[in-house]
Amino acid sequence: MFHFKKTYKLPFRYEIPQYIEIFLKQGGLLKRWIKYLKRYLFITIKRQRSLELFSILPKHQNILWINVSAPSFGDSLMDLSSRVLLEGKKIDLFTTKKIADIFTNDNRFNNVYSTKDLVSKNNYNLVIIDSFSTRSIKLKCKIAPKANFIGMYGYFNGPEVNRVLFSFHQMNNHLGYYKSEKEINSYAKTSIYISNNDQAIINKANLPNNFIAIVLGGEWGYRSYKKWDKVVKYILRKDSNLNIVLVGSDNGSEIAKKITLEFKDNNVFNYVARYSFNQTSQIISQANILFCCDGGLMHAANALNKTIIPLFARLTPEMQLTDCAKAFPLFDYQNVNNIKAEDVVERYYEAINF
Repeated sequence: MFHFKKTYKLPFRYEIPQYIEIFLKQGGLLKRWIKYLKRYLFITIKRQRSLELFSILPKHQNILWINVSAPSFGDSLMDLSSRVLLEGKKIDLFTTKKIADIFTNDNRFNNVYSTKDLVSKNNYNLVIIDSFSTRSIKLKCKIAPKANFIGMYGYFNGPEVNRVLFSFHQMNNHLGYYKSEKEINSYAKTSIYISNNDQAIINKANLPNNFIAIVLGGEWGYRSYKKWDKVVKYILRKDSNLNIVLVGSDNGSEIAKKITLEFKDNNVFNYVARYSFNQTSQIISQANILFCCDGGLMHAANALNKTIIPLFARLTPEMQLTDCAKAFPLFDYQNVNNIKAEDVVERYYEAINF
């Protein structure tokens, strides 16, 4: 009846980077079992279990994708990356207000909703659910109670995985493995669509013609590099005329002020916390190279095929990047601030000479 291994076994036939050994060593299997059992029983109580499918068929032309489990821009970009495999189908997205903003003008999603009252009258013949969390199932029951559904993560709730590859391989699984493992791995990546309006706003921002960009700040201390001023110093020491554009959200404002003040006689431009996520992505699209830590703007840069120098901690580059990434990464097991500024600069010269 129950298949607890669903919580930590990949739901498709191919292997991807994951931390299964760490997950099993850390224990917690009892908690996973309880969570699995609760979700299974909740789906049963809500009379949804008989509606679950494991394939997306040609007849499924009107699809709603519920994605409310991804808490950050980066996670949502990764989890929704495989929407490109649903070519020819009409897809609507239901997500949080925060995430809805970055997909509002997406060229794959027909409509993007963050309020269930606006979407309740639509007639969907298939619902894609991010995971079988109580929140996601409740939304499905309110929006499309009688529609069939498939799960992306489903009951899977165990080890860390490469979320882009998980999304692509799971979608390929649901579509009947019409692409090979090699094909999926060769082009799986995030994607982002920047509207004409956002492009026009950035065109008025008076950006320099040639520049490198640095993403400042971050939500987590161990993934927020505090030595960007040293990196800028070393780079400008060799090329004092180089244009450097600083980007990021509010949590990068203080270090941005520090850097612009320290290098006020150089071409350092502060665009931190001035634009939306998509508008900032448009700035990145014009950069020659992007310095960043693991985060949403790094995934946007990968979507835009930019050369990046990303800094990682705890999660290795293999867990966050795919074969498409033009990346020169650095990694520390504990904290990105253990990475020397000199090593970051060395990676920069490797990238420009590649």
